Amino acid sequence: MSRLKGSNRKCEYYPCHFEGQDCTFCYCPFYPCEDTSTGGRWIISRRTSRRVWSCKYCYWIHRSDAAARVSEELEKLGERRDRETLQQARLRAMQQGEARTLMIQGTSSFAGKSFLVMALCRVFARRGIRVAPFKAQNTSLNSYVTPRGEEIARAQALQAFAARVEPEVEMNPILVKPMGESRAQVVLFGKPYKNLEAMSYYREFALEEGIRAVKKALHRLKKRYELIIIEGAGSPAEINLYEQDIANMRVAELADAPVILVADIDRGGVFASIYGTLMLLPEEWRRRVKGVVINKFRGDPDILKPGLKEIERLTGVPVLGVLPYLGDLTLPEEDSVALEKLSHGEGAVQLCVIRLPRIANFTDFDALRYEYGVAVRFITSPQELRGCDAVIIPGTKNTIADLEWLKKRGFAETLRELQGRVPIMGICGGYQMLGEKVIDEEGVENFEAGEYRGLGLLKMTTRFKGMQKRTTRIEGKALEALTGSKVEVRGYEIHMGESLHTHQPLLRFDSRGEGAFDAQKRVMGTYIHGIFDTLGFRRVFLKYISSLKSREAKAEGRDVEELWDAAIERAADVVEHSLDMRYIESQVFGRG
Repeated sequence: MSRLKGSNRKCEYYPCHFEGQDCTFCYCPFYPCEDTSTGGRWIISRRTSRRVWSCKYCYWIHRSDAAARVSEELEKLGERRDRETLQQARLRAMQQGEARTLMIQGTSSFAGKSFLVMALCRVFARRGIRVAPFKAQNTSLNSYVTPRGEEIARAQALQAFAARVEPEVEMNPILVKPMGESRAQVVLFGKPYKNLEAMSYYREFALEEGIRAVKKALHRLKKRYELIIIEGAGSPAEINLYEQDIANMRVAELADAPVILVADIDRGGVFASIYGTLMLLPEEWRRRVKGVVINKFRGDPDILKPGLKEIERLTGVPVLGVLPYLGDLTLPEEDSVALEKLSHGEGAVQLCVIRLPRIANFTDFDALRYEYGVAVRFITSPQELRGCDAVIIPGTKNTIADLEWLKKRGFAETLRELQGRVPIMGICGGYQMLGEKVIDEEGVENFEAGEYRGLGLLKMTTRFKGMQKRTTRIEGKALEALTGSKVEVRGYEIHMGESLHTHQPLLRFDSRGEGAFDAQKRVMGTYIHGIFDTLGFRRVFLKYISSLKSREAKAEGRDVEELWDAAIERAADVVEHSLDMRYIESQVFGRG
């Protein structure tokens, strides 16, 4: 510390974090701090298979202002440098009052709010800012499990990944998972709360328990981070929901956040949507909107200039930039509407995923889609199974309702005909459907208690007991039953119900077996979401399918997180280049 201050440009590894980094603390005096807000995290070492604390993405201490504060605090300690006093010094160096905030709202759903929050999280994280995403309420069937075993929307987990911090339940305190029949399961702070009808949610929950949860989560995040980038939901101008909306302008007020409005030009009518949204907002809310971003533009931005000037004149709100249409990013989609464009019909190996009405976590198949020679098709009728090399029944938010849908559509008979000839796999709810019985003791899944006949492809019974839900992360090496090899497996479980079967496990970890496999029927099931994201099991799965066919596909890609990281970097570059970042920073940090 005494020998060097500032950037060490003579170092062969410079810059190991970011250009202009302060290298005063090449070796961290606080290691391991175990504070995920810094970008550090616990990982499993691939070399030793042991749990170690990684500082790879801890950038804050390499900012000049932060390094100066750390130096000052350490000098105050003198020789008293035990672990407790060092951690107290670290916290003092990090404390600069509550975090600053920025909110991204949209003129409609799918305007690009999630994308822009994600990209901005990476832009600021690359500068060493300790940044976190936040969405008060997310309605989605794609969810994720945090390291503490709490369930949040997958979109916020991806944004945390972009911010280079671990996902936390405070980033999405309310997750609404539609179940059909105008009902939804409300997940509150990562745990099942209640199954509510839409009107009950707004009348009984939103402005009571809901808004309290939003305040609590925001408060916790603002104490731990320097910047919170908040995502709105739908549109802030839903005039029928002004009083009950706890995801848009009410959150902006609670967080005292400047708002950027993003609009989708690809749908057409972009200027009308901007003007209409702003004019429908009450004056006090309209004043919070500090800028507009136009998203998904195809063509020459110069064509838009007359319109940009006119919309600025009409609304008094500056246009901060135009983002190009980026249609080839390898990133998970948030909504099942995207399934139409995700199906690929060409490839050496044809994988058919049954598109259930209440399909959940369809991002489980992203890694397979990215593999060369693999075609993933989302299908809705048994006739489409012709020519499939493997069939997958995905997760669902309502196992029983989607099981009955499968039967009515004729899938049950077709799958029984295919067993033994074509591999059939179930994931989570799809795994439960493969059994002989599904018993819902209290009507948790189908709103009334009952016993339901499964597809009968596995000798298994699944029993639902109240609102009990298993949410846990999976990470380690397992002996898989398909080829008998040991592979790395990473993923997470999110499910209600317990399944008992008589088959060999699909995966055998050191302490337990997971899933089921019937080698004769070629039927398998697992509760692990994201099982294909790591190369290990994905390679084995494709090898198993190829061994049964003349066609062949090999898993030669990377872990899906590596693909996400490259796509996020590209998105951040585009956003930083296209938007007036200096103006945005002036609104957030009060500096030009």
